Amino acid sequence: MISKLPRWLELGAFILAAIAGCVNAVGLLGFEHQSVSHLSGTASLLGASMFNASWVSVFHFAGILLSFFVGAALSGLLLHGSALKLGRHYDTALLIESVLLLSACYALTKGQFYGHYLASAACGLQNSMATTYSGAVVRTTHVTGLFTDLGIMLGASLRGEAFDKRKAVLFLIIIIGFILGGTLGAFLFKAVSFLALIVPAGACVVLAVAYRVYTSRVRRCT
Repeated sequence: MISKLPRWLELGAFILAAIAGCVNAVGLLGFEHQSVSHLSGTASLLGASMFNASWVSVFHFAGILLSFFVGAALSGLLLHGSALKLGRHYDTALLIESVLLLSACYALTKGQFYGHYLASAACGLQNSMATTYSGAVVRTTHVTGLFTDLGIMLGASLRGEAFDKRKAVLFLIIIIGFILGGTLGAFLFKAVSFLALIVPAGACVVLAVAYRVYTSRVRRCT
């Protein structure tokens, strides 16, 4: 159950959601108005491009889908098991995400299209970091599933089932984090264009260091 998960989960999920929201806002404003933190829209654009025989777009959208997949696979390689547990290589994954975002920033400021792929891989890696554990499905790079789950929970409660308040709060925290991250991303993109990606990249580094310090302190106390 969600009640068995550590209390730091909410803070970490909020920061990760804000990072993804910021990156996605930069994508929507600068990557030809295309999202990179989730793939539903990209998959639809891929299908439309195939119908219109726009093969340059087909390969581009397919590359974004593949990049997200590769990022998720990299996370699966680093992190073992489905339970949230201190000591796992979340900090390593976050540092790799930071490198991918900084590389995307460099490529995009130089006008190189492969920056889109690097940003998509970063989001795929992050989305794979938080998965299904202890009855809580947590996704930090999109909010469609969260709204769906909240609707299901509300409907079930109206039917008389117990309402998991902590799970609902966690989902709301992620949604708010994603929206605020989008606001920050829009502000930064207007001010510094693709250099805005430096901020979420830096946030990944800060989160990785905080996780490593916290893990070390817990180990010394046990």
